[in-house]
Amino acid sequence: RSGEMAKMTQLIDNEVFRAYATYTTIILLKMMLMSLITAYFRITRKAFVNPEDTASFGKGESAKKYLRTDPDVERVRRGHLNDLENIVPFLGIGLLYALSGPELSTALLHFRIFAGARIVHTFAYLIPLPQPGRGLSWAVGYAVTISMAYKVLKTALYL
Repeated sequence: RSGEMAKMTQLIDNEVFRAYATYTTIILLKMMLMSLITAYFRITRKAFVNPEDTASFGKGESAKKYLRTDPDVERVRRGHLNDLENIVPFLGIGLLYALSGPELSTALLHFRIFAGARIVHTFAYLIPLPQPGRGLSWAVGYAVTISMAYKVLKTALYL
């Protein structure tokens, strides 16, 4: 048991792992914020998908008009879905990358660029900014994840 604690302490003392934990927390909080933004848009646009969510607006036929889609709600949902499609792979690949022994400066560059790209992507989706802003921010984040995956495979190639 003390050996397990020593391993955990070593991991926490690893600067690259701490950087990974920091930027992972930032992007996960950003992704969680998308849920709150979706709820805000649903409430302010009165656009719900579940009948029980319309109960405060009446019953029966009067509540049915709130069971609808709204372009603003759907736009936020698409941004949130894009987060899921890109942040989840970053979590796994980023962890393996952090444990593969990269230089701290290189790891920080990867983590910071990814986090920045996802934040820009969110603003580009929500404002909305004209293309190619959203597409470029997506591509930058995607390229960072591919770069880390390449480093992991290059470091621990057991194919």
